[in-house]
Amino acid sequence: MWMIPGQNQSWVSEFILLGFSSDPTTNSILFIVFLLIYLTSVMGNGLIILLVCLDTQLHTPMYFFLCILSLLDMGYVTTTMPQMLVHLLAKSQTISFAGCWIQMYVFGALGITECTFFVVMAYDRYVAICHPLRYTVILNWDLCIWLAAGTWICGFLFSLLHTFFTMSLPYCGPNRVNHYFCEGPAVRSLACMDTHLIEMVDLVLSVFVVVTPIALIVASYVHIAKAILKIKSTQGRCKAFSTCASHLTVVSFFYGPSTYIYMRPNSSYSAERDKQISLFYNAFTALLNPVVYSLRNKDIKRAFLKVVGHGRVD
Repeated sequence: MWMIPGQNQSWVSEFILLGFSSDPTTNSILFIVFLLIYLTSVMGNGLIILLVCLDTQLHTPMYFFLCILSLLDMGYVTTTMPQMLVHLLAKSQTISFAGCWIQMYVFGALGITECTFFVVMAYDRYVAICHPLRYTVILNWDLCIWLAAGTWICGFLFSLLHTFFTMSLPYCGPNRVNHYFCEGPAVRSLACMDTHLIEMVDLVLSVFVVVTPIALIVASYVHIAKAILKIKSTQGRCKAFSTCASHLTVVSFFYGPSTYIYMRPNSSYSAERDKQISLFYNAFTALLNPVVYSLRNKDIKRAFLKVVGHGRVD
């Protein structure tokens, strides 16, 4: 805490992240569990990036987008997990005000980018199933790069607004954040002023970065479903649906928890519940993505066996 000259008001210069438990034994167990989750997430997503880069047969728009998704997940989980692991074992659980600012911004930027990037992946599936003969013409490499760059730009711009409005609030104590990282709603609950206006700003931002992408994804899959139903053979319908199932699974696990966290009013804020829900769209989604996309994808399996020297997979 520090004092403003000439005033009796103290302002927060650092936050204390309470994490999940204050019991050393529990924290040791959690450290092992979360370390395994983090390492598995990084290695799994890193492996997908490596395979897509090394195997020329995976140099298609679909796998280009999957590679970017894996990169986002690696950055996303690395923004929060290493610090949480240190805090589980260290006596001090503090984070500077600037550090909290940066963590909130980067976490939000990657999260919003992923939100909008799922729309790009849904569009990729829409073109592949509804316009298969024109797939490479419509999704040419110039368009793919522009779509990917656009999602990153949107993510970092919208996160800047969210972080600026949240961290510009007056924080005069307490400074104990009941969370394992500097998530917007958890930090905002400590502000020593009415946050109703900031909540409304966040709600408007959430409409753009959550509701709009969900609506576009639903619209894409309505058209995809209609196209699949027109396929005469059962085998053809199953194959077309399987190419979308992985994307739908990951989207559900990501959007469900994040929609709850960022689109409900502060009056229904529950620190313990929010911490648990945050784990789903932060840690478990990054862990789930490589598992879902690799286990269900013969191209990824073939590329992996090729890299390790076992030829191809049937």
